[in-house]
Amino acid sequence: MNKNGAIIIVEDDTDDQEMFIEVFKELNYKNELIFFNDGQEALSYLTAKTSEPFIVFSDINMPKLSGMELRNKIHENEDVRLKTIPYLFFTTSAEQEAVVDAYSKSIQGFFIKPSRFQDLKSIIKTIVEYWQKCESPNYVK
Repeated sequence: MNKNGAIIIVEDDTDDQEMFIEVFKELNYKNELIFFNDGQEALSYLTAKTSEPFIVFSDINMPKLSGMELRNKIHENEDVRLKTIPYLFFTTSAEQEAVVDAYSKSIQGFFIKPSRFQDLKSIIKTIVEYWQKCESPNYVK
């Protein structure tokens, strides 16, 4: 896990993107933020040999390639899987079937997007600080 790597946010809603930008600005993390509007764009980035992000926050319902499809393709790609990039879902609803499906694909968290800025900030802070303290195998290229 590259703790200094970029934080990837796969989100097609511009209002949600803006909220993430403001949260990360207030939290003042040094990681670069990279946004993708759909899962296909994110997949191209994540499967590039030079890509070593810190964490991925992904919506589920997106055009071209859904968050579930994206996670499945990442999980099946050994090169990406060995980078031990935490992958978390942030979505507007949590139907039990979607939660079960997500965890069957070895995600590291499933969260409902809060509508309040302070709630999102609190969740993001907890997640990032947890992964900053977490140990993982060293990724060898």
